[in-house]
Formats: sequence, C-alpha cells, structure tokens
Amino acid sequence: MRATWTICKREVFAFFASPLAYVVMTVWLLIDGYSFYLLARWFAANPLQASASDNLVGAFFGQTTLFFLPPLVFVPVITMRLLAEERARGTIETLMTAPVGDASIVLGKYLAAMVMWIALWVPTLLYVWLASRYGAVDLGVVATSYLGVLGIGAYYMAIGTLMSAIAKNQIVAAILTFAVLCGLFILGLGVFLGEEYREILGYISIWTHMEAFSKGILDSRYLVFDATMAALALTLAVAVLSARRVEE
Repeated sequence: MRATWTICKREVFAFFASPLAYVVMTVWLLIDGYSFYLLARWFAANPLQASASDNLVGAFFGQTTLFFLPPLVFVPVITMRLLAEERARGTIETLMTAPVGDASIVLGKYLAAMVMWIALWVPTLLYVWLASRYGAVDLGVVATSYLGVLGIGAYYMAIGTLMSAIAKNQIVAAILTFAVLCGLFILGLGVFLGEEYREILGYISIWTHMEAFSKGILDSRYLVFDATMAALALTLAVAVLSARRVEE
C-alpha cells in the first residue's frame, strides 16, 4: 500500500507541476462556468416554466448535453500519460524492475487520476453556493449529484488507465480512450437499437445515471455498475502490465 501511495503522490505532483494541468483546469472551468451561466439565465427568464422538481443545481449536474460532452475529451487528456508516457520515455522498465507489484503501479496511477478528477469538480461548489444565495438548494440533490460524478469518474478514469496501459504512446492512449468512451456513451443512448433495449442500455448510460442522481435519487444499481466497470478495467490493466513484464 505504501508503494501505491508513493506512486500516486509522484503522479499527482508531476501532473500539477506541468502546464497541462492548468490548461485543462482553466478550459474545464470556462466550459462549466458557461454551462452554469446559461442554465441560471434560463431559470431566471423562465421561472414559471420550470416544474416543481426542476432546480438549477440539478439541471447543472446531468440534465444537459453540456455536462456529458466535456468528460469525453478531458478524461483522455488526463489519463493518456499515466502508463503510456512511462513506456514512451523508457522509464516503465525502471518502474517495473523496482520492488513494486503491477497492481500497486496501476492502482497508484489510477488514484492519481481520481485526484485530478476530483480537483476539476471542487471549484463547482462555488456554483452551489451561488445558487443557494438566490434560491433554495436541496442538499440531498447536491450530495447525490457529487456522488454520481465520483462514480462516473471512477468508471471513466479506470478505462483511461487501461487504454494507457495498452497504448505505446500518449496520443494513441488518448485516441483509444476517447473512442471507447464515445462508443459507450452512444451505446448507452440506444441510438441505433430499438425500444426493447432501452431499459437494459439505461444501466450503462451515464446520462440515465446522472438524471437520477441530479434529482436526488440514490440508485445503488448505478454505483454498483460504475464500481464493477472500474474494477474490471483496472484488473485488465494489471494483466496487460503483467504480460508486458513477462515479454521483457
């Protein structure tokens, strides 16, 4: 466990010591800020059109397209360097010959990615505070919304970690992660399948997940799905790293 935390701290420090971290966070906050502004403006202009269950915080967390598209781009950017950069630079051999298990390497890198994911969402607490200043805020909705964000982050970052383990360099890792996440997102919408599959596909659709969480509904099925997918992706990442160790 100590090795895992050491790798995690090393990765977090390397990320925030680079300009990439601040570019990512700045662009992310600009997108989130614009999304919140548009929603706040709409609620202010249409107070009578919103139903009793509608609220600004809930709408921000998962009821518009602006919530779901940015992670498809930013997750690949964050995770592409986790293992692929080590391989491209030739430092993966040094890491793998150290007295550290493959599971510790993958888990340490993954936890670092989760720290970065959480760092992206911490500033959005300001939007919750602003909404509370000018209207009622349901703390239950806030809690379940952030829990949903954490679950989706765990799911997405694990996939990014797996793609970074598979890829030979960062660009390939980013492209693979983007392709897989987009494929899962589109599949979850059930765009190309009939109505009979919609209920099943709802379990893998993050849109369905966040619609529930953003309304204050704590559905454990979605959390179990996120945890299962994350565990599966990380297990595969460890297997890929182990296979590479045998080859070398």
